[in-house]
Amino acid sequence: MSLLHYLKYFLFHGVGLIAAVAILAGGAWITFGLIAVLVIYLVGDAICGDDTSTPQFKHPGILTVQLWLALPLLAFIVFSALWSFSNGDFLGFGAALTQLTGYDLVAARDATFAGHYVSTVLITGLMIGMVGTIPAHELTHRTWDPISMLVGRWLLAFSFDTIFAIEHVYGHHRYVSTTEDPATAPRGRNVYFHILASTLKGNVSAWKIEQKRLKRKGHSLFGWHNAVLRGHLMSVLLVVAAYVIGGWQTALFFTACALWGKALLEIVNYMEHYGMVRNPATPVQPRHSWNTNKRISSWTMFNLTRHSHHHAQGEVPYQDLKPFPDAPMMVGGYLTTIIVALIPPLWHKLMTPKVLDWDQRYATDEERLLAIQANARSGIRALQQANVRRQPGTAQVARA
Repeated sequence: MSLLHYLKYFLFHGVGLIAAVAILAGGAWITFGLIAVLVIYLVGDAICGDDTSTPQFKHPGILTVQLWLALPLLAFIVFSALWSFSNGDFLGFGAALTQLTGYDLVAARDATFAGHYVSTVLITGLMIGMVGTIPAHELTHRTWDPISMLVGRWLLAFSFDTIFAIEHVYGHHRYVSTTEDPATAPRGRNVYFHILASTLKGNVSAWKIEQKRLKRKGHSLFGWHNAVLRGHLMSVLLVVAAYVIGGWQTALFFTACALWGKALLEIVNYMEHYGMVRNPATPVQPRHSWNTNKRISSWTMFNLTRHSHHHAQGEVPYQDLKPFPDAPMMVGGYLTTIIVALIPPLWHKLMTPKVLDWDQRYATDEERLLAIQANARSGIRALQQANVRRQPGTAQVARA
């Protein structure tokens, strides 16, 4: 086993450190840091091709520690952003780093043009989504491991989304690609509407799931055993910490970053399952998720890109996920696809042919009937006019 296969996942931490250094450097460096992160993903995925390797890891504990390290890394990034936005020097942080590095962080911060704080919100929210939600997604699937669950829930608290550990694992994975799943965007839906709809319905779903669990366990709904309430309290504590660092303006600043991080999750949900259809009584197959094997996205996102295998077998650790190159593919790597999703006319122009191709190549006969109904409701003329009825037996189903 080459050491490279372990080291490649540390690129995740490298991107996070780039963001933190850019924020602390202040001024135009913040915007340059944001641009650098975008270039790493957009250009890297475009020129570095796909990673379809499936190495066997003999030391999985190293890979778990890499996930756990996301929590101190995210805490440092967010603290750096809060410090850079505040007026004071909490705990003498800036003075200490200035003495250590010889770079006057306080002066650089005080000279920062207000417009660069937009870049601070964008890059901090991006890191909350990437350094927070991505490893949390992996960790909260490990329901048998209390340390991983604790680390995962604290990572999710930074985006006000600890309910993800409930709804995603016990709701989304059961109902994915059906009308019962809040995270699956139906054909024709606008991504901005999806952010709101999925957030609201996801919270309702998590509450109902937790309500049933507490009733089964014989616990009170409004008490310490309620994981939804405990999770929201974790996020409140982070807002309070932001207030302590820099007052109410800094608390509002953190809230903006957290909500942007949460919005990124819903954008990712949107692009991972957009337009898919499935009978909830049938097993989830690799064909029910949009996949990508872009190298940079895969290495810096703990193989979140191999989403087709993840939904077919949700308990498989990220390092053991298979690439499934024959699964339905996204328009590009993750950040590329996020940007496309944020431009609805471009998204529908690129995705409508992919959805129709999915109907022809991947859907079962039953799913084609569901697709016809989805097309009729979509409001997309090309979908409504498409003849998705095919002869039985032509579906090419990706198998786990």
